[in-house]
This record gives sequence, structure tokens and C-alpha cells, in this order.
Amino acid sequence: MIDKKTIQGIIEKEIENSDLYLVETKVSSGNIISVMIDSLAGVPIITCIELSRAIEGHLDREVEDFELSVSSAGIGQTFQVIQQYHKNIGKDVEVLTTDGNKFIGKLLVVGENEIEVEVEELIKVEGKKKKQTVSKSLTFSFEQIKSTKDIITF
Repeated sequence: MIDKKTIQGIIEKEIENSDLYLVETKVSSGNIISVMIDSLAGVPIITCIELSRAIEGHLDREVEDFELSVSSAGIGQTFQVIQQYHKNIGKDVEVLTTDGNKFIGKLLVVGENEIEVEVEELIKVEGKKKKQTVSKSLTFSFEQIKSTKDIITF
């Protein structure tokens, strides 16, 4: 079986002088290799193709056969690395906490150990019939977060 660390080493060497970063690498028992990359500016398909060819160039199918796919992180997928949080500052995200609560709001700040999200809440104002929307800022430590993903609003 092809070693995951070997694949990660190849990828890191190939992307070290670029704005790309590795999001995830998977190697199944059948040598099915799945690589997900990203960058702050997004990843064009040609970049995925070039990286795929570079990885294939370091592996020998005569020694061990494999299947390889290289893709970019997509919309709606959960964040795997801190760079994805930085990429989405100012954008709408969905945060699912470890206690099962879901919050949707704008990602404001990404710190070393936490994030800050601006959420809107409907509250009843005393003396008025309609509820009023109020924005408030919530801070979540990475330990509190089960998953975070970007969302598209229309």
C-alpha cells in the first residue's frame, strides 16, 4: 500500500513556492489516493491537473498500481484546515457546535484558538408587535466546533 506520508511529502514539495495549501489527503487500502487542495484565490482545474501529473511522476505503477484524484475544496464542504477559515473571513458560514447547536452568520475573525461569527437574532421588543432583528457577535473555540462550512446565500 502506498504510504500517505509519502504522498503528503510529494505534495508539500510541489506546492511549497505557491499560494496553494493541502486540505486533505486520503489513501485507501486499494491504493485509491484522494488529494484536496485550496488557495485564498481558489484553484483552477489546470492546477489540479498539473499537481496530479507531478504526483504520478513520483510514483511507479509498475511497482504498485494506484488510482489518483486531485481536486479543490468545494463550496459546502466542511473546513479541514485553518487556512480555509482565513479564506472565508467576511463570508457566511455555518458553525455546528459539539453540543449540537447550529449558527449561521458572517465569519469576522479567525484567531489561533477561536473564531468570531456575527449572527442575527430575532427578538421581541417590549411594546411592539413585530420582532426586531439584532446582530450579535459570538466566539467559538475550535474545541467547541464540530464542523464549519461556507454557505451561499442568494
